Amino acid sequence: MIALGEELRRLRGSRSLREVEKATKISNAYISQIENGKIDEPSPHILHKLAEYYAVPYAFLMEAAGYLQPIHHSQNGNSQEAGVGGLEAALMSEELTEDEAKEVKNFIHFLRLKRRSEVK
Repeated sequence: MIALGEELRRLRGSRSLREVEKATKISNAYISQIENGKIDEPSPHILHKLAEYYAVPYAFLMEAAGYLQPIHHSQNGNSQEAGVGGLEAALMSEELTEDEAKEVKNFIHFLRLKRRSEVK
């Protein structure tokens, strides 16, 4: 697995921390701490901003931070992602209020109950 800090440092290249800060609104000190491994699991919305700025897949940075498991390929060639799914990762990137997060959780619970009742 790639180290998040090393990857972000590589992606930044010759750009200064201040340039990244100006474009992403993430403090250069915070970015530096991530790059130096002092922060190894920044919040998903921070990773989303960085992924957009560096034009890399969001899932790539989520995997590097440990939020997603690496994608495995089954024998039939289909990709299977262990751990957090794409929708869950997208929801994690949003800055939901506590009430919104509860509503999402309740809706997911409702859908799971509905699916179970349809299977029977």
